[in-house]
Amino acid sequence: MPHPNRVSPTGDFIATPARGLVMGNRGVLHDAAGVIGPARWRHKNWVCCSLSFRGRHREILQPRRWTELFFLDECVALAAGHRPCAECRHAAYQAYVTAWTTHFGRRPAAAEMDKALHAARAMPGARQLRTHQADAATLPAGAMIAVGGVAHLVAGAQIQPFSSFGYGPPVDIPKGIVTVLTPAPNMAVLAAGYRPILHPTARF
Repeated sequence: MPHPNRVSPTGDFIATPARGLVMGNRGVLHDAAGVIGPARWRHKNWVCCSLSFRGRHREILQPRRWTELFFLDECVALAAGHRPCAECRHAAYQAYVTAWTTHFGRRPAAAEMDKALHAARAMPGARQLRTHQADAATLPAGAMIAVGGVAHLVAGAQIQPFSSFGYGPPVDIPKGIVTVLTPAPNMAVLAAGYRPILHPTARF
């Protein structure tokens, strides 16, 4: 039985054998028996990590060690409110900071970005993440929106439905105001040129 440590674009924790391309860290969310509890974060610096780094090996859900969360790709991780890890994804982190600086006009410290991301994504006491509204015509590629109760990846003038195993066939993006899953700071970074790790089924 898979552990419910796969994260959807809405922030839900799901159990699926699909592992994904990146993993994340929000602190220790599981108990000594490896059971994930109701908490969805233990700190504000949610990072998006490589699955492998310098030959290090991790057994998942070890007692008193951070809970390994997995995402289909980095677009899903960004939608769930994560940013690149400065250690295992140093080049991606620097590209993210550069895009942040381009949009906001000043180079941030990691703590400043984490504070802004946390305010944009998290609702105290709730498992679900915040959403916001935007004109579909203004959305950058790589953002994720909700259409008909299903998360979709924005791929230019089209969108692709999300599943744990990949993105479905593209359809035309809706016109007008839509519900956006990706927090505003990560939307800004995508618009400023940050290029996330994409699942092979993403078509942009």
